[in-house]
Amino acid sequence: MESDEKFYLAALARCPGLGSRWLQKLCQSFASPRQVWHASAEELVFRGQLPGRLADKLVKFSRSECEGPERLQEACQRVHTRLCSFYDSAYPPILKEIFDPPMVLYYRGMLQSETDRVAMVGSRKFTPYGEGIALEFGERLAAAGLTIASGAARGIDTSAHKGALKSGRTVAVLGCGVDVVYPSENRRLLQEIASSGGAVLSEYGPGTQPLPAFFPARNRIISGLSQGTLVVEAARRSGSLITAEMALSEGRDVFAVPGSIYSGTSQGCNHLIQQGAKLVQTPADILEEYGLAAPPKKKERPRMTPEERQVWQVLSFEHPLSIDEIIISLPDGELSNLAFILLQMEMKGLVIENELHAYRRAERE
Repeated sequence: MESDEKFYLAALARCPGLGSRWLQKLCQSFASPRQVWHASAEELVFRGQLPGRLADKLVKFSRSECEGPERLQEACQRVHTRLCSFYDSAYPPILKEIFDPPMVLYYRGMLQSETDRVAMVGSRKFTPYGEGIALEFGERLAAAGLTIASGAARGIDTSAHKGALKSGRTVAVLGCGVDVVYPSENRRLLQEIASSGGAVLSEYGPGTQPLPAFFPARNRIISGLSQGTLVVEAARRSGSLITAEMALSEGRDVFAVPGSIYSGTSQGCNHLIQQGAKLVQTPADILEEYGLAAPPKKKERPRMTPEERQVWQVLSFEHPLSIDEIIISLPDGELSNLAFILLQMEMKGLVIENELHAYRRAERE
């Protein structure tokens, strides 16, 4: 589809109440999205078979001064955002298969149409257990050639993206415009995703702020882009379960990591397993479903100084420690330059600092 026509299609997609089903039908009835945009209500009803009330709404919307394709194109250029339409070769074919595919995708980075993806989702209120799993699975699945799709939310989503970036590609699907950073602390993460062969994408135009109603719709794109969805950690009532249900409704695979029966953040995953989701304990459990080999062994651990070795000995993979907790656990009880030592270890890839400024080993023994 020509560039100008894409923006007419994108402008039409912003009309309230005009879903992708009606929009596809209109595009089949008219020669181009431009013709749909300029059509009268009578033409939309008789030629496009649009209900009268919706035809009136579309005409009123298209005649407004602030919603036109020209303004939308200018906005995309201003914030360095590209546009892919449902009819472009770059549009992922697997996403076309869902019930309500987005008619346009705004994106930054590299949008690859033909690639194997697995979605990773989970709770915003995560535990060290869930964080460690998301980092490990994200890294090892990406190293095996899978692209990790997630929503760039706090918690498990962020950890999945960070893990994938260590060894491969990841895609962040937003519930706002791609020029809007939400949550704000993920600004650098989103920049890294877009600049390292991945993509940051959304069906919402530039400047669109994150509203609660946008996130369930965002979830259908996450699962729709992916052959399977892995739920790492989720409460019984969680948006992650919505993503899993959408995957199931589209005939896609659903995987879940089991957790303690006493942990509220694992109840959703355990319930999914009861309902038939595949229980996974290692990345290999997912890779074998898609005929992929396990990633090669990790390179040798960087050499540590004596001070770094002391810190390493008191850290674990599962339980992050604050600086005060590290100091208490050290044999001598003190290291005057501990903050600098931790920074050096983080740069070497030995430790990971989480959002609470606690530290853990970057890899399992």
